[in-house]
Amino acid sequence: MKVGILAGGKGSRLAEETEIKPKPMVEIGGHPLLWHIMEHYAHYGFDNFVIALGYKGEVIKRFMVDYCSVSSNLTVDLRKGQVDVHDGPRPDWKVDLIDTGQETMTGGRIKRLAPYVNNETFMVTWGDGVSDVDLSRLLEFHRSHGKLATLTAVRPPARYGRLTLDGDRVKLFEEKPQLGEGWINGAYFVLEPGVFDYIDGDDTQWEKQPLERLASDGQLMAYKHTSFWQCMDTLREKYILESLWASGKAPWKVWS
Repeated sequence: MKVGILAGGKGSRLAEETEIKPKPMVEIGGHPLLWHIMEHYAHYGFDNFVIALGYKGEVIKRFMVDYCSVSSNLTVDLRKGQVDVHDGPRPDWKVDLIDTGQETMTGGRIKRLAPYVNNETFMVTWGDGVSDVDLSRLLEFHRSHGKLATLTAVRPPARYGRLTLDGDRVKLFEEKPQLGEGWINGAYFVLEPGVFDYIDGDDTQWEKQPLERLASDGQLMAYKHTSFWQCMDTLREKYILESLWASGKAPWKVWS
């Protein structure tokens, strides 16, 4: 089963980082966020990826091409122009790197992946967030209902601490209660090829007409995920992920 990862956005709210790299290549704990996402999927046996490139896609191509050699010991024979890779990580991943355009919207990027999913059920997520969602259960849920699309519904942590007041006195202070918020789209989609018919072209935003039409047609289901989920839209959110990783207890690190 193919896993599509949308990695073509500019990440303007992380401009300090994304002037020289696409947002999925911003590092958490010395590894690009894209690597964290792929490790998560691979842990559940989903290791056949198709990455939708756009803004600075060459940075992701270079990372994938160089991954094994940069992470390993090497013997370089300059006379023969030969490089031998010794020990080091060699993930059992297959990765298609597809240029889906600089200005293409999310729906258009998904539609451009159609030739690579072999007319079969496929997964899609964004390249800018992590979660501990159980991907096997997500797929099982999708197959149980027979609809075209499943999204993962999440309840994000509140951005600020919540106050309960009695006049001017603070009766209760709750710091970022996760379940105090409503359900939102957390991505981690499972989709059938029929969803491509809901996407007009490059200018289509997936979160608008396609999902709205799928919902109105009764073809969109929600898998409720109540555990960890965090996007990385701002430097503040990057620091949250960095601190979790540094603690050694990053909730999304389900792999060993």
